[in-house]
Amino acid sequence: MSNTLYQNIRQAILEAKQKVVVTVNTVMVETYWLIGKYIVEDEQQGNVRAEYGKKLLSSLAQQLSEEFGKGYTATNLKYMRQFYLAFPIRHAVRDELSWTHYRALLRVENEKAREFYIQEAIANNWSTRALDRQIKSLYYERLLSSKERKAVIAEMQEKTKDLQPEEILKDPYVLEFLQLKDHKTYWESELEQALMDKLNEFLLELGKGFAFVGRQKRISTESKHFYIDLVFYNYILKCFVLIDLKVGELTHQDIGQMDMYVRLYEDKYKNEDDNPTIGLILCTHKDQTVVKYFAHRS
Repeated sequence: MSNTLYQNIRQAILEAKQKVVVTVNTVMVETYWLIGKYIVEDEQQGNVRAEYGKKLLSSLAQQLSEEFGKGYTATNLKYMRQFYLAFPIRHAVRDELSWTHYRALLRVENEKAREFYIQEAIANNWSTRALDRQIKSLYYERLLSSKERKAVIAEMQEKTKDLQPEEILKDPYVLEFLQLKDHKTYWESELEQALMDKLNEFLLELGKGFAFVGRQKRISTESKHFYIDLVFYNYILKCFVLIDLKVGELTHQDIGQMDMYVRLYEDKYKNEDDNPTIGLILCTHKDQTVVKYFAHRS
């Protein structure tokens, strides 16, 4: 196989992904802008705007959610309304930016600052995370007040990265808009990588005596293979510690799965003088971390 053939096919795939991203972004942003416009125009016909608007969004959210899914909650409709009010001229809305970009931009009250972030995000191809980071770090304000503009710009460039098509296709707002299920393995793999990137800090958080054993450790039955996200050994407790990462709330299925992992791991890897294996499930939900411990008793 020639390298030219591979490169041509690779380029065709990358261009196709980019077209999908552009199309989804354009349609979603236009739709949400239009929804915001319809809401504002309808509100303006009400006698008591504040009370009318509150009831309108609640009723509308219920109807839309029943037909089109959770992307049309009252909170999201409020953002769409705010989006239209902030950008009442359709041509001022840039197709290069996603809905998630605009959600971040709506937090910027200063119109000049908001326009600055729009231009910078487009010019530097900022991901949503990069844009959010610059807004939170007050990049616009620091750039205006700093005498060392080059240093501030250099810091910005170092902390931002190019926007990849996969990032937008994984965007939960895009998944909601297309009525696709949120593939949790996207986020669980990112969570696992984040822990790996800061493994030393993570071990210190766990406590003393932890030694890293493996990542995506495979354990097998006669017919199936299973993979444990992270495995450690604690030489003080003299036991293995298995960690499973889940995005969302802890379920009974997660508990049953971890119990099976612990039993299988003990059968295959536990030494006679080891203490019972401990299983941990780390679950993220509403910015809180819930940890459930399991210890198998033989």
